[in-house]
Amino acid sequence: MLDPPAERAGGRPPERVRRWRPGWELDLLGTLAPHRRGSGDPAFRVERDGSVWRASHTPEGPGTLRLRPAGDAVEAAAWGPGAEWLLDGVPELLGAADAPDGLVPRHRVVRELVLRRRGLRIGRTRRVFEALVPAVMEQKVLGLEAFRAWRYLLRRFGEPAPGAPHMRVPPPPEVWVRIPSWEWHRSGLEAVRARTIIGAARVAARLEEDPSEARLRSLPGVGVWTAAEVRQRAVGDADAVSVGDYNLPGLVGWALAGRKVDDAGMLELLEPYAGHRYRVTRLLETSGLRPPRRGPRLPVRDYRSF
Repeated sequence: MLDPPAERAGGRPPERVRRWRPGWELDLLGTLAPHRRGSGDPAFRVERDGSVWRASHTPEGPGTLRLRPAGDAVEAAAWGPGAEWLLDGVPELLGAADAPDGLVPRHRVVRELVLRRRGLRIGRTRRVFEALVPAVMEQKVLGLEAFRAWRYLLRRFGEPAPGAPHMRVPPPPEVWVRIPSWEWHRSGLEAVRARTIIGAARVAARLEEDPSEARLRSLPGVGVWTAAEVRQRAVGDADAVSVGDYNLPGLVGWALAGRKVDDAGMLELLEPYAGHRYRVTRLLETSGLRPPRRGPRLPVRDYRSF
């Protein structure tokens, strides 16, 4: 990997620092991994020393956060106008508001994963619109296509991250509204998903105030899958199941029942875990378990054909 961002930026010192002890064994990267949109995410980096960098457009403005393991503590540093807001949110981002002890394993694989991944927490970014944009990009397409669009649009319209100018801060809502149609096309996103993002950008302030599933699903183009993906990341909803996911029912069915199931079958298997259904699917995603493939992989579409 490359040198840490601040070193490449000439060693600019952080504007704010914080040392926080979680009081439990913390899997830093595992907890933050859901916020990463592919290995080339311009707003998320993992460095050689295990530190994780995130860029975000906070209510106070753009900011960059670096989190580094330090024994039983986490060393946090932040840059930019949003530095203080990001540091204040470190405990919530790393799962301080999470309650994993309420999960009662009903399957051996879940019991083993709880023990093996005891440091895995469900945190929250507190940024609803920022979680919604990539979730819309990932609707009903391969992750590679969505990640490509996310990279392109952040590189094109995101500003350099404070303290890490090679990274990009996700644009605020007013910038997404102004993106020209041809730039959406170049990113690989078709018009329907672009319209969904633009529509959400116009009511972004209300989404931050009310990130309920009902409010999210009231937006044109936002269904149960997208609402769940947003709530998992923005508000740390440990029960939000990504119904409609291409791979998740197969994984849940194979891990918990030894067979592939559809969405209805997945929800039936997860019913005993009410309140922790996303936690269980997150644990299963880290397990390495995968059902056998019986069909061809979906092809990555050529965006030039849209």
